[in-house]
Amino acid sequence: MAAISVPPRPYDATAVRPAWADLPADLRAAIGARLGARVNWASTAGGGFTRGFAGVLQTVAGDRVFVKAASLVDQRHLSDWYAREVAITAALPAGLPAARPRWTLTAAGYHVICLDAIDGRMPALPWVPAELAATLSSYATVAAALREPPAELVAVGVPRLADLARADLAWWAELATGRETLPETPAVAQHRLPELAALEARLPGYADRTSLIHGDLRVDNVLLDVTGLAWLCDWTWLCYGPPWFDLAGLLVTAYASGLDADGLFRAHPAAQDAPADGLDAALAALSGYWLIRAAAGPSAGSPHMRAHQRWSGETALNWLAERQGWR
Repeated sequence: MAAISVPPRPYDATAVRPAWADLPADLRAAIGARLGARVNWASTAGGGFTRGFAGVLQTVAGDRVFVKAASLVDQRHLSDWYAREVAITAALPAGLPAARPRWTLTAAGYHVICLDAIDGRMPALPWVPAELAATLSSYATVAAALREPPAELVAVGVPRLADLARADLAWWAELATGRETLPETPAVAQHRLPELAALEARLPGYADRTSLIHGDLRVDNVLLDVTGLAWLCDWTWLCYGPPWFDLAGLLVTAYASGLDADGLFRAHPAAQDAPADGLDAALAALSGYWLIRAAAGPSAGSPHMRAHQRWSGETALNWLAERQGWR
């Protein structure tokens, strides 16, 4: 197991977003009108790596909701992501720990989505074992429900992880052949490029599944409510794939927390049908992707994104190296 490591900035303090008061007056008025009462309190979400508005609003009538808003001109990619999030969460099977959408709105040049507000907080790192256990339990429920996706969710139209892996999770092969360079390549990878490329190349075949997965299961997409239930948020990246891939991405932070990430992976229901080297393939693909993205220059979103990607890539690579016995 690894020595305890934490990201360079807490996940609940990575976002650079407008506050409620920074939004155009016409937009705030339209949102208040749609809520049916004036907003008298607002908080801004501290987690995330985009610059769209996201926060909890409370009205004078006492209603609390979670609202996201993005410009249709300057943030079109975000407004499209928000629209997709609503379509997906509206079609999720009943009973899953996911906030449901209430309404959408286009006003003052913005696209707005409104979801149920979850009275909760993001888990802290290093993981508290009980909080990780709650998160893993919620994901077991989600993975079981999505193994045979309902027709309503299939109709939304989602990509396949196998295709995404071929297109954007094969960076060790690019590095091994010299088609891509990586400054500050971690020492453990410098003489292991062929092995890393071979491992990541297995992922597309393993990922060709009919089950659906969250696709972006990270600690900052989890909220723990006052009862201890873990809610999964930000469903934009839903895709066809094996649930153990979600599990691998989440457990990178468990490994960094000094926990038995291998044991947690093996014991989880979502990993019961994982190939013997499935976790290794996932860690190879994820580590290469994160390290390449970290070297891509300043982000248009959060200024903390690249440092987090670097930390995530190095942590995933260290976990893989330990599993492989690399020195």
